[in-house]
Amino acid sequence: MKNKWINLLRWVLIGVLIVLAIGLLNQVGIERIRQQVDQFGVWAPAIVFALRFTSIILPVLPGTAYAILAGGLFGFAEGLLIVALADLASCTFNFYIARRYGRSLVERFVGQQFMEKVDRLAQRHLERNFFLMTGFLMTGLFDFAAYGVGLTQVRWHSYLLALFVSILVAKPLWVAAGAGIFEDSQLLLGFALLAAFGIGIVTAVVQRQPNSSNS
Repeated sequence: MKNKWINLLRWVLIGVLIVLAIGLLNQVGIERIRQQVDQFGVWAPAIVFALRFTSIILPVLPGTAYAILAGGLFGFAEGLLIVALADLASCTFNFYIARRYGRSLVERFVGQQFMEKVDRLAQRHLERNFFLMTGFLMTGLFDFAAYGVGLTQVRWHSYLLALFVSILVAKPLWVAAGAGIFEDSQLLLGFALLAAFGIGIVTAVVQRQPNSSNS
């Protein structure tokens, strides 16, 4: 029950951030905002990268908001590059921490209340099914999945290939949403909605797969 309330709070926070971003956009204008961002130079994308990276290694933080922010501030292409690199680095870090140091250190990063999610994912033996592993890395549980897969015997190259595929397929969704909102682009918003529908289907399918440890 506690986890459900925390998850609900995360989505409420994401919604509030989106509303605030739209309000700021209406007050100031996207071009002026981007001009201000440009003054920070390389530090602007570095800050967004760091925020996204941190939100994945500490999953209690709302990383989705930073993907939307990246698309809004930097446009779809540059925003996607920032998010993809942050996700690649952070998910590799999560996997390494779990593989090298085990469950005890993972629990310090995710917290005791979320460790059950990591354990459930690890017990699914995702290393036996590449497509199921890729599917979970495409869902909103991808940060927990990276830790969970690290606790299994999956090989590095299999995990990295699944991670690359999941990033290419799933990450454009929220970046496109951010770019579409900030740029008032119906095309990008339409793409984001279709992608969200597709990811929703993937999430439903992978979560309905039976736990192989029980078979």
